[in-house]
Amino acid sequence: MIWLTWRQFRVPALSVFAGLVVIGVILAITGPKLVGRTDLTDQDLLYGGTILALYVLPAVVGVFWGVPLITRELESGTHSLVWNQTVTRKRWLSTKLGVGVLAAMVAAGLLSLAVTWWASPIDAMASAGTDRPMLNRMSPVVFAARGIVPIGYAAFAFVLGVAVGIALRRTVAAMAVTLVVFAAVMLAVPFLVRPYVLPALDENVSITPTNVMGIRGNEQGVIESISVREPAGGWVLANETLDPSGNPVSPLPAFVQGCVPRPDRSAPPPDRGSIGECMARLGEHGYTQHVAYQPGYRFWPLQWLELAFFLALSTLLTWYCFRRLRQLS
Repeated sequence: MIWLTWRQFRVPALSVFAGLVVIGVILAITGPKLVGRTDLTDQDLLYGGTILALYVLPAVVGVFWGVPLITRELESGTHSLVWNQTVTRKRWLSTKLGVGVLAAMVAAGLLSLAVTWWASPIDAMASAGTDRPMLNRMSPVVFAARGIVPIGYAAFAFVLGVAVGIALRRTVAAMAVTLVVFAAVMLAVPFLVRPYVLPALDENVSITPTNVMGIRGNEQGVIESISVREPAGGWVLANETLDPSGNPVSPLPAFVQGCVPRPDRSAPPPDRGSIGECMARLGEHGYTQHVAYQPGYRFWPLQWLELAFFLALSTLLTWYCFRRLRQLS
């Protein structure tokens, strides 16, 4: 049964691993050149490409590995021939799931290891507390492309493809549904799950001329909010102004609406110092800035917890697959 599964699985598997070899060679050549540089940025094309690769890989695993491995046999009816031999239904599905999940986790683990190593100089600079607007490894976009969580994503995507294939028994439809469901889960987890796995740290920060880092207004020129200096290396969940009673304020009160310089189109923008001095009037009136964040030192605890979450989802889908298998003819 293992030999049969490998025969069915080898072309898509070898294609993905060949792609990983190419990516690994590129990272091995360019990685050492990043060490010691101080002009690193998270906007480089290769940097964005590495993140994209770690998002695409689990989707490819689910759509092109998980779905066809089961659905093609269900569509063609060859599963009945296998079940009428010495292979039981449970052994048939167990072998396919075991081979596929193991290969998916290995592929995601190797790619994540290579990318995490390659991007470590950029991640270190982004987490060092510089004033550059760089994404650190705790930010939602980067977090999913580092460490061990891609292993969980790949396992989940593969089992999801198998489960959808067993449910629909149509390859093309199952591919589409798998892709949509996986994308929805990947979008939902950073906003609905990850921020609440561990309680966020809360700080009420004084508003001073030196810690005001940003200001946001609407099209009518009304100042709606400001942001203060954020904790180095952390993932900020809230950066909002509170009135003396502790209630969030938006837009900002009238006494600061007119003090920010508004240059005409031919004049340069106001410097940060003048904006900070203007916004410091909020502090003089008892306003504070509430900052809620996940600190950088929680990177690995959150990685392990999210990995466990996706492995738990994979386990539930595996249970569904075996339960559904008994109803197939």
